[in-house]
Amino acid sequence: MSKPAREVAIAILYQSDKILLQLRDDIPTIVYPGVWGMFGGHIEPMETPLETMKRELLEEIGYVPTSLYEFGTYGTEEVVRHVFHGPLEVGLEQLILGEGWDMELVSRGDIIAGQAYSKQAGMLKAIGEPHRLILLDFLQA
Repeated sequence: MSKPAREVAIAILYQSDKILLQLRDDIPTIVYPGVWGMFGGHIEPMETPLETMKRELLEEIGYVPTSLYEFGTYGTEEVVRHVFHGPLEVGLEQLILGEGWDMELVSRGDIIAGQAYSKQAGMLKAIGEPHRLILLDFLQA
């Protein structure tokens, strides 16, 4: 008997024509180490995906948009991703990175190419494929 898929909530935060991504810590024991992804995290018992999204954004960047909208749900046998989107209404300098190695507003071209430059790492880093595919769907919507 297989264990149920874990559920997470993730956010597409946009400003102008760019999307805010988090460079995950480069720790081999975490999922997708050292790659760009969206901010978010695991849904706790008795929490709705939206409650999770707001909690995770506060924990990870100290910011929650005034509006968050459901974009869709992407599921595999291992994980169900509840995806939200909303505007980033403040500058990067007002965010406090509480989790991850770096954060950056990345362009459509970066997302299509599957990589973006990290000032902290001093190099191009890959965008995690599951998140990249979701972002491509979002950009086409």
